[in-house]
Amino acid sequence: MTHAYPVLPLPGSRRDPVPGAVRVADAAPDETVFTTVVLRRRTDQPGATADADAAADPDDIQDVRTFATAAGLDVAAVNLAARSIRLRGTAAAMSAAFGVDLGAYETAGLRYRGREGSIYLPEELDGVVVAVLGLDNRPAARAHFRIAGPPGHLTAAARPGTVSAAPALVPTGYSPPAIAAAYGFPTDVDGIGQTVAIIELGGGFRATDLDTYFSGLGLRTPTVEAVEVDGATNSPGADADGEVMLDIEVIGAVAPGVTMAVYFGPNTTDGFYDAIAAAVHDNARRPSVISISWGQAEAGWTASQLDAYEALFADAAAAGISVYVAAGDNGATDGDNDGGLHVDFPASSPSVVGCGGTTLTLSGTTITDEVVWNELSSGDGATGGGVSSHFSTPAYQTGAGLADEGRGVPDIAGNADPFTGYIVRVNGQNQVIGGTSAVAPLWAALTALANQSNGAAVGTPHARLYTTPTALRDITVGDNGGYAAAPGWDACTGLGTPQGALVIAAFGSVARPPATTSDPVASSSAEPTPVLPGGPDGADSGTSSNEFSW
Repeated sequence: MTHAYPVLPLPGSRRDPVPGAVRVADAAPDETVFTTVVLRRRTDQPGATADADAAADPDDIQDVRTFATAAGLDVAAVNLAARSIRLRGTAAAMSAAFGVDLGAYETAGLRYRGREGSIYLPEELDGVVVAVLGLDNRPAARAHFRIAGPPGHLTAAARPGTVSAAPALVPTGYSPPAIAAAYGFPTDVDGIGQTVAIIELGGGFRATDLDTYFSGLGLRTPTVEAVEVDGATNSPGADADGEVMLDIEVIGAVAPGVTMAVYFGPNTTDGFYDAIAAAVHDNARRPSVISISWGQAEAGWTASQLDAYEALFADAAAAGISVYVAAGDNGATDGDNDGGLHVDFPASSPSVVGCGGTTLTLSGTTITDEVVWNELSSGDGATGGGVSSHFSTPAYQTGAGLADEGRGVPDIAGNADPFTGYIVRVNGQNQVIGGTSAVAPLWAALTALANQSNGAAVGTPHARLYTTPTALRDITVGDNGGYAAAPGWDACTGLGTPQGALVIAAFGSVARPPATTSDPVASSSAEPTPVLPGGPDGADSGTSSNEFSW
């Protein structure tokens, strides 16, 4: 069979270079390239029967096999449940197969294989293929953890909300159990019987660090397993180690009875997808919760990629798996310098719980102050949040003042400021780390405790959160450089931070319909309130006697 020439553009596949990047060479023709082709659901086929499931149709898989063989590509793997088929071939063969011109692109500190314009498909695959991931191997996401600047780089007088000069501010850390206690997490359950999946796109963990850390907390080291995806491995020694250790140590300190499976994938659009798919469709480990602390602004994704990932998260929802995703650490712009406001993806997926950040001040385990995390003035980040430009407002948010503006981010929040961060151990050293990366595992751990306590997995908790706003502590002071906090849901901290026992009770209740105008959240909230970047965040620079500091 001869190869059918690709003539039809794949909708939503148009790609532009990384801002500032220029093409410096053609891709080497014999370079080995992997790509993950994502297919439609069987239920999306014309004339699908009522008993069709969400997996790919075997006939669609065979059509892609036939196409690949004719194009000189090899089939490396097939995941029917995740509707994906992984292909391998040379850059020259991939370029011809998908009608693209692969090249080498460079910008400051980054060299990647890329393409411009749309991906093209032969007529027989029109409507069958949802996305083609991995032809472009630029980094798909960044880790959303923050280490505060060097001690003394910022004085208290320089921080918003202070009125006079004061001694230099240094990071102040709390142990994860102290933060959990402040948020009212129960201590009569430990998450035993629950598996939490953690998605990582780099870095690794060392067992010796975990043993030392948990021993220091008086806890046994939890079971942690590395799961390798698309050739990625547990590889400690990289900058991303801080992310990996933060995720594991927060979950393990708060829910020491859980089993953790850490899915390592390459930091590419196909590697990220395949790692999530491995967790969602893992019939051996069967996680009940997934924690993701990686992402980038929606503008960095193509529409077809966003839709393919969202379908994967919808798979998780259908399987009763709760997914928590960090909302980003660069305020309302999400680090994009085009002058607009942006939300982070995957946090903007309607099927996940987006996690925003606060600045938390404790006295012992009592909360004395909590405001929106915003350290933009010092370059130490701020919580992400805003309104999606791709996903419409989900039903559970229709009572949160969003109308038809788009999916609002985040849904909930927790302590994230690196100046009031989490004491963790990374590569033999204790340090304080913050970022919304800490909030996703914190809520993942709380959900594992809830699942054990309630005897059933909560699955997607959105409806229960939005119809029980009293289970959260509303944060009404501060901004993220684009939106201001307000009573009810807002685009800084969502519905607020957890009141552990009340959240567990809400998760164990019978799910209610999405909020309406008669619901408490609707009567106390309004549209996100825009503010100019750099507005006051009301941060409190006080310290308390139980805090760890340098």
